[in-house]
Amino acid sequence: MQTYTSQPIAKALGRLLFSLFFLNTFLISAQGNGEIKINSFSFNAQQKSNFAILGAEEYVERGLTIIHLMGETRYEFKSFDTYGSAEACKEFVEVIGKMEKDQARYIVLAHDSAANETLSNSQELNSLGFLKLLELKGRQAYILHNLNGETSEAIHDVSLNVTLSIPNTINDGKVYFPKETYEFEPSVDRYIAHAGGEIDKVRYTNTIEALDVNYKKGFRLFELDIIETSDGEWVAAHDWEMWSRFTDYTGELPPTLAEFKKHTIYGDYHTMDINDINHWFSNHKDAILVTDKINEPVKFANAFVDKDRLIMELFSQLSIEEATQHGIKVMMSQEPLLRLKGDKADYLTINNIEHVAVSRRIISSKKKLMLQLKEKGIKVYVFNVNFDPGKDEKYVYENELGLVYGMYADRWAFDSGKTKDEPTK
Repeated sequence: MQTYTSQPIAKALGRLLFSLFFLNTFLISAQGNGEIKINSFSFNAQQKSNFAILGAEEYVERGLTIIHLMGETRYEFKSFDTYGSAEACKEFVEVIGKMEKDQARYIVLAHDSAANETLSNSQELNSLGFLKLLELKGRQAYILHNLNGETSEAIHDVSLNVTLSIPNTINDGKVYFPKETYEFEPSVDRYIAHAGGEIDKVRYTNTIEALDVNYKKGFRLFELDIIETSDGEWVAAHDWEMWSRFTDYTGELPPTLAEFKKHTIYGDYHTMDINDINHWFSNHKDAILVTDKINEPVKFANAFVDKDRLIMELFSQLSIEEATQHGIKVMMSQEPLLRLKGDKADYLTINNIEHVAVSRRIISSKKKLMLQLKEKGIKVYVFNVNFDPGKDEKYVYENELGLVYGMYADRWAFDSGKTKDEPTK
C-alpha cells in the first residue's frame, strides 16, 4: 500500500532552530506486512519531520535523512545536512550509490531545507534517475523510496505524508550507519545546571531553591540567565515574558527591582538579584557560575563575588576580547564561533578561550570541528538538551559526550560516571 497526501499547515507549532540533522517519523503497524508512515515537512510548515516503527517514533534534523529498512521491524537511519554542507551532500550521494548497488531497500525524506547546488549538479544522482531530487528547491518537502522495487519520488512546497507497506521479504544485515561512540572520563564539570536546574519538574526558574536542590544532587556548575530590571539592576530570569507567566505579573515590563522582588515563581520559588546570587555562591565555595544573556563581562565580573569562579557565555567579538584582556573566563557562544574565519581551534587557543557553547543539533555536521576543539583541550558544552523528543541527558551522555565535553542539563542523571534513571518526583 502506498498513499501520498499533502496538507497545508494552518499554524506554526513553534520556532525552528538551525540544526544539522532532522529526523523523519515512520509509523509501522504490526498487521500483516508492517506499515510505515513518513511525514516530511518543509521550513514553511514549521513542524518536525518524523517517522515511527511499531510505536517507536523518531524525529529528524535539517537536510536529507536516509532510512535503511533491514526487515519489518529493523531499521537504521542517518540525517545529512545537505542544505548547509557540501561535504554532507557528497556523503549522502556516496551512501545512496552503495545502497543502490547493494539493492538495499530505503526511504529518503527531507526536513526543513535540503536543497544544495552540489546535489542538483550531481552526475551520480542523475545516473540513478533521481530527477525530482535534482530539481529540489529550498524549503520544500521531499520523499523518495524504492520499497516496491522501483524508485518513487514526490515533492511539495509544504508537507508530504506517505504510508508504505514494508515487504516481509526484506532481510538485510548490512549496516551503513554504525553507531559512533567516544571515550571520556566522567567528571562533575561536564554538567551545567541549566537555568539553575529543574525543580519539581519545572525548568528555567533561575531560583534559590533550584540552586539548592541541584547542588545537593551533584551539580557544581550553574548557569543563570542575567537580565536587567527597568532601573538597571541585574537579576536572574530567563526573559521577562517567561518571568511574568511564572509569577502572574501583569504590570509593565521590565519591572523595577522592587517589583521583581515582590514576586515568586509559582508562589514557591524565590528569584534572585545580584546580591542574592553573590550570597549563594559565597556559601557554596566549590560552585561555579556560568552566565547567559549578559554581554558586559567587565562590569558583571566586578559585581560578582569571585571572578575565579565565573565563566561568561559571550555573544560578540568585542565582548569576548574585552573579557580575555581582563582575565575573565569566556564561554564563546555558537554564533561568534561559527563566524570565525580560518582555523577556529587555533584562534581559541591563542586567545586563551577554553570553553565553547553550541547547540547539540549542529554537532553531527560539525564533527570535524568538534574533534579539532577536543584535540586542543577546548571544552565544548551543548545546549538544546530536552528540546527534541528522546534527546535528553541520558541520550547525550550515551551518544554525544566524548565528541563534546559536556552539556547544559536540566536534571542530574549522572552517578559515579554512569547514567542513572531520571529521578521521579
